[in-house]
Amino acid sequence: MRHEGWIPGRGCYAAATGMTEETQIGAVLFSRISIVIEIYLASKSPRRRQLLDQLRVKYEVLDVEVAEHWDGKETPSDYVMRLALEKARAGKKVAPRPLPVLGADTEVVLDDCVLGKPADRNDAMRMLMSLSGRTHLVYSAVALIHEREEARVNVSHVTFRPLTGEECARYCNLDEPYDKAGAYAVQGGAAAFITGLEGSYSGVMGLPLDETAELLQAIIR
Repeated sequence: MRHEGWIPGRGCYAAATGMTEETQIGAVLFSRISIVIEIYLASKSPRRRQLLDQLRVKYEVLDVEVAEHWDGKETPSDYVMRLALEKARAGKKVAPRPLPVLGADTEVVLDDCVLGKPADRNDAMRMLMSLSGRTHLVYSAVALIHEREEARVNVSHVTFRPLTGEECARYCNLDEPYDKAGAYAVQGGAAAFITGLEGSYSGVMGLPLDETAELLQAIIR
């Protein structure tokens, strides 16, 4: 798998230095930001907090709620970008200080349809079986509101090996699938389902770090 900040031979470098792959990626992206930035993150997602920590950004979390409903007409790219912007705008309204506000959204797309998060176990099973043995797209958008609104979208290709009903059922016995787009977590047990990932690992996880670093860098120029 190639992730953002991919460096040929980095496995040897990691072994020699003791740095993990994620630490290396974070260090590469952090080098693009020259000063400490303080922002608000309009997301309760622990995964996004974990990823944002890699950029060494100082932030506070804002608790916002935005309705997530795909009408089947909006393109996946427009939909994910709209939600990221709406989350950032909602955060801006409640932010106690005039700091930049970051919002994000990630969606799994198969056959041009946004899968969303599963409503229940049966829905999670249906999603996982539909992804079995196929390549799907993961759209991950990040938006930043400060003096103006800016947004970026990253698209990754993820391939699942063929899954059995028993495997899907065991996975659905966990809490993991139920608050995730497409009913799986790339950083969790579903990693065993994935045979290929082209694009951004952090984007599939919930926050595309390269695009996030680009937006943050722009506000300090």
